[in-house]
Amino acid sequence: MKAIVAVDKKWGIGKKNDLLFSLPEDMKYFREKTFNKVVVMGSNTLKSFPNGKPLKNRTNIVLFPGGEKREDCIVVDSLNELSKELKKYPADDVFIIGGAMFYKTMLPFCSEVLVTKVNADGHAEVFYENLDEKKEWKCVSVSEPILTNGYEIRFTVYKNSDVKEF
Repeated sequence: MKAIVAVDKKWGIGKKNDLLFSLPEDMKYFREKTFNKVVVMGSNTLKSFPNGKPLKNRTNIVLFPGGEKREDCIVVDSLNELSKELKKYPADDVFIIGGAMFYKTMLPFCSEVLVTKVNADGHAEVFYENLDEKKEWKCVSVSEPILTNGYEIRFTVYKNSDVKEF
């Protein structure tokens, strides 16, 4: 499985249960990468979407212990239940999309992380792990800089040399 995330200069990812920046090019990239794939998230991430609705044209799986089942997405109660559910899909089609605690929990099981790096400080309250400081993670690809909504971003790909079994 993979993760996809946008981070600021300090690896910040959000504040007040929202994104740090409005980045049209990153949103387009996210849509392209996750279209017709499986997106996996914690309950707060689902709540942060417009009207708390799951993302269209994707299979949405939400880890929500004690959460009520819904018709519009798959709700799992535990990591054990999530593991069983994810076995139904090709690993390359599964994307972890947040939030902070869920990213941290799932990172060791990800083979790759698509990181959009924003050349700015978003004054974040929650952070992603700095993959540049983790020995098992290596940046294998960096795009040319792109200007979007006044911010310079780069699309990067990190690979995990020590993927754990989930």
